Amino acid sequence: MSGPANTRPSLPAWIEAAGIAAMQLSPAVLVQPAEAATSTIGRTGPITEPDALTEIEGKVASQPPMASKFGARADWTAMHSAALGATRRDAVRNVVPFYTLPDDIRLPDGRVLYPKGFTFNPLTYVRLPQRLIVVHAGEIGWALGQARPTDWILLASGSAPSPDPIALSQKVGRPIFILEEAVRQRLGLTVAPVIVSQAGTKLLIDERVVQTTSRPR
Repeated sequence: MSGPANTRPSLPAWIEAAGIAAMQLSPAVLVQPAEAATSTIGRTGPITEPDALTEIEGKVASQPPMASKFGARADWTAMHSAALGATRRDAVRNVVPFYTLPDDIRLPDGRVLYPKGFTFNPLTYVRLPQRLIVVHAGEIGWALGQARPTDWILLASGSAPSPDPIALSQKVGRPIFILEEAVRQRLGLTVAPVIVSQAGTKLLIDERVVQTTSRPR
C-alpha cells in the first residue's frame, strides 16, 4: 500500500483574496437593514413570462414516448438488476470495502498526490447515512416494514425476471433501486434478503431468512 505525497494543494489565490477582502469590510456594510431588500422602486407591472415548470411539462408532453426510440423499458440494460440467490440461514459477517485507485491523482502542477494503486478504506473518512436493504421482488413487503426513512431498498433478480423498479416504486410509494453488478461485487453479496450497514470502519452484512409466498430458486 503506497502512501500519499506529503504536499497538499493550497487554496487558490482568488479564494484567499476574497477571504481577505471580506474580513476588511466594515460591519456597517456586512449588516444591512432587511427593509432595503424589500423596497419597491418605480412602477411595477404583472409578470407576463410563462411559468418555467409549465413550459418544461409542456415540452415533455410534446415529445414522442421514449419506448419509440429506446424500446420497451423492460429491455433497457440499465433496468437489469444483479442476480442473487436466496438466503438459507441467518448469518452476519463483516466486509472492509477497500478501494484501489485505477489512476494517479495529480496536483495542478503535475506532481502525484495519490499514486495509481494506492489502496484505502473509504469508511475511515465517511459515515454512511443509510442502510442498504437488498431483496428480491417477493420480499418487497418485508423490506418496507424494515426500512427506515433514510434507508435504500435495492432490488435483486432471481430465477425469474424482476419487475420494473420504476413501476414498483410508484406502486409502493417509495423509491426502489436496482442492485448494480458493481455494487454486488464490491460488497461481496451472494444472497438476499440482506441488510448492509456501517459498523465503524467496516460494513455489516446481515443476511436474513424471510418467509414469502414466492422465493427465487
